[in-house]
Amino acid sequence: MLSTAIDRIEYALPTHTVSNEELSRNFPAWSIPRIAAKTGIESRCVALPEECASDLAVEAAQKIFSSGIVSTSEIDFVLFCTQSPDYLIPTTACLIHRRLGISPSSGALDVNLGCSGFVYALGLCDGLIQSRQAKTILLLTGDTYSKYMELGDKNSALIFGDGAAATLVRARDVAEPLIGPYVYGTDGNGANYLMLPGSGTRGRCITEKDNACSKLCMDGSKMFQFAVETVPVCVGALLQKASLKIDDIDLFFFHQANDYILEEISRRLGVSRSRVPFEASQSANTVSSTIPIAMRNALNRGAIGHGAVMMLIGFGVGLSWAGTIVRWHPVPQA
Repeated sequence: MLSTAIDRIEYALPTHTVSNEELSRNFPAWSIPRIAAKTGIESRCVALPEECASDLAVEAAQKIFSSGIVSTSEIDFVLFCTQSPDYLIPTTACLIHRRLGISPSSGALDVNLGCSGFVYALGLCDGLIQSRQAKTILLLTGDTYSKYMELGDKNSALIFGDGAAATLVRARDVAEPLIGPYVYGTDGNGANYLMLPGSGTRGRCITEKDNACSKLCMDGSKMFQFAVETVPVCVGALLQKASLKIDDIDLFFFHQANDYILEEISRRLGVSRSRVPFEASQSANTVSSTIPIAMRNALNRGAIGHGAVMMLIGFGVGLSWAGTIVRWHPVPQA
């Protein structure tokens, strides 16, 4: 049967980092050790002024091509999930497509989603493959939220980091589905819990009229409440749709918002933390890239074995959430 599979994941982070110690020196009134103990974040990567999400995405993609697992001529589609585009016009995926030297006969598309975006984009990849519109897809995620933040905003400065990931998604002829099923959810009533008010055409009008904030605004307590209430429900719905039990899942890769949120979700699910890894201590919350970065780190330390059954759930800005099941059967490497 025709199935969709993840064959490789790579990521790229800015070289410039900001440690908790540096934040403590710059903001002595912040109780950073206590906050860091809860969030699990020790350091975050921050893009340089001239460094964009697309630069990091290109770097991650080049790691995939350098591995020899695929060539640029084999790519049928480039998907770039980002809320940090180079420009509003043109589509950043087209610019990445040019930089990577991918064939003109391939498609290229931006997806504007944040923390749930990786799973949503996997669903789009699956649809393209199952409808036989593509066989080999380069799925890129990348965000540079640091460019939207006020330096002194404790809510965001401690949590977010910049980064990008590249995921090779390909059609495979196997006996069982390797990705899916999917569940999705949206609650636009919480859109203002995480918003860049001065952005876009409506935001520009509001900013000019009311002098509204043009920087990232986040209600941390509302986002926490949303996450810990929504994710367990999403887990239950996905298990039911997949005809699985919670003990059938080897690893849960939830959006790596922070360790405190994952701890509370694990407690509510009754799942051991060894099955709910937090891999963002050095990279922080990289928005759309946290799940693929976490998976790559887990692969690096041998935590994902052949045949592993993983649940992926992204959740956040929108409000938006999505979940899927991934069975790990990578192609043998030469």
